[in-house]
Amino acid sequence: MLIGELGRRTGVNPHQLRYYEAQGLLVPDRGGNGYREYGDDAVLTVAQIRKLLDAGLSTQEIRYLQPCVSGAGPALEPCPETLDLLRARIVELDEQIDTLVRSRQTLREYQTATERRLAN
Repeated sequence: MLIGELGRRTGVNPHQLRYYEAQGLLVPDRGGNGYREYGDDAVLTVAQIRKLLDAGLSTQEIRYLQPCVSGAGPALEPCPETLDLLRARIVELDEQIDTLVRSRQTLREYQTATERRLAN
């Protein structure tokens, strides 16, 4: 299938599919006319990429994990490197969440103090 058809089947625009290709996540064949040609398996690959992106992983992390991805879940093979990457990413997210919670609390304190001054 050509890139437009893959885009229609996955809901991902061709520009984004070209980006996935540039990042080494999606590898099309080339027809005699030079057009990108994708096999039916590309639909699953794009779905896997989208789910991993939704999980907050970078394209570099996805490229690293891609050999271990299977199914539409996506499911990952439990190799130590995969678990190390996932655990490290979760630690980073926890740290970001903690920072955001502190920021929200500080902003609420400013808001409350400002509303009190407004009321006086």
